[in-house]
Amino acid sequence: MKIHHYIFISTVLFVILFYNESIGLNLGILGISYSVFTIIKTPKRNHNKVFLLLFVTSILSSLAFAWFVDFASFLALVLSLLLLSFKAKNKKMKSLFLLPVFVVNVFTFICRVFSFDEWLPKQNTSELWKKIFAFVLIPFIFVAVFFGIYSVGSSHFANIFKDVELDVNLFQIFALGAVGFFIAFNYFNFAVEKFLYKQNCLLSNDFQEKHKTPKPTYSFLDLNTERLSGIISLISLNVLLVFFIITYNYEQFYEIVKTPNQLSEETHERVNAVILSIMMAILVIMFYFKSNFNFDPEAGLLKIFAKVWLLLNVVLIFSAILKNSEYISNYGFTYKRLGVYAFLLLSLIGLTLTFIKIQYRKTNAFLFNSMSWSFYGIILVCSFINWGGVITSQNMKRKDFAVNYHLNSINFSEKQLLKYAEDHNDTSLKNKISERVKEHQSASFLSQILYYKTLN
Repeated sequence: MKIHHYIFISTVLFVILFYNESIGLNLGILGISYSVFTIIKTPKRNHNKVFLLLFVTSILSSLAFAWFVDFASFLALVLSLLLLSFKAKNKKMKSLFLLPVFVVNVFTFICRVFSFDEWLPKQNTSELWKKIFAFVLIPFIFVAVFFGIYSVGSSHFANIFKDVELDVNLFQIFALGAVGFFIAFNYFNFAVEKFLYKQNCLLSNDFQEKHKTPKPTYSFLDLNTERLSGIISLISLNVLLVFFIITYNYEQFYEIVKTPNQLSEETHERVNAVILSIMMAILVIMFYFKSNFNFDPEAGLLKIFAKVWLLLNVVLIFSAILKNSEYISNYGFTYKRLGVYAFLLLSLIGLTLTFIKIQYRKTNAFLFNSMSWSFYGIILVCSFINWGGVITSQNMKRKDFAVNYHLNSINFSEKQLLKYAEDHNDTSLKNKISERVKEHQSASFLSQILYYKTLN
């Protein structure tokens, strides 16, 4: 099949899946369909390990969305499909170009869609298809658009078909068709601008030969002066960070116990300070090791102090992890407190990748390339786990378990709450949960959330 076949089939499938339906199982089915269409239309030469892995993650994230229908699984599904489509056409381009490529395609959609010669077949087109497209499809689109415009301007004109009863919502079909076509067209027929191809070499993980010769970054500083400046800066930052770690841990673990609100506010402020500190630390390392000092035979001392600073920042991260763990131990799990772990984990990954950059002489682009995949990996893993169930099952062990909070603010906690209601003979809670479950289970097939099919 040609690209236009995939576009029109996907558009029809979109209308069928979402007509008179809410988002649920249907989006998972659409995601799997897009994944299968992509691997079928992609030439075998592009079926490398990354592409095949993305095909698997696209299927898995589609299933995760069909199971939970939450934001994490939706984000994982969108990222998986976009990466799959991107790598199907451009296996050598860095994934960091994913966002600008699809943003540009969204804004250039109108221009590209009317360039029929670029996406519709130029030859071997059957006469029947030409006639249907020219005599039916294009006139229908124009008539439908102008009928809507004229209906707004004249009530009598709008009532022309008032007495015609159709068990079909034509407006909904038209709107779904437009949205489905827009998504399918940008997915299967996206274009990568030439200027982006030219910039791809800038995101290489390894230095080119011309960058391996040590030379000063600035004309007014010689190499020795710049190297010494870096050593003095990193020694100063190491000393400063040591004192910060001492005061940070003293304030966290030895000061007078505060109220829950004060402790919550201070914990988030300190974690934010840690994350900001880590980001600045990585930027400083990127500044000094962007090219020259990676290959300077006399920069051994500079590298040592840089690695010491990275190690001290790791200590800072573990201090924040301990504080967040203590906070959870005292006041229970929430989405935000689990989110703190995710941000700290990303910070730890960033420091590890920075160490690898220094040790193996990688470019700054290596950090961005690797962190983008790390972010995607964490989103993907998060989409497979019922965090609401984890939060509720852990908090149920506490004496101050807040039933109403978990019932109203925590998603997918019904299974754990039903067990809690049975253990405590709470008939009222059991009835509330049962009503909610029945409401979800009574949804039409394509609008189902599969999680609720596992509850009795």
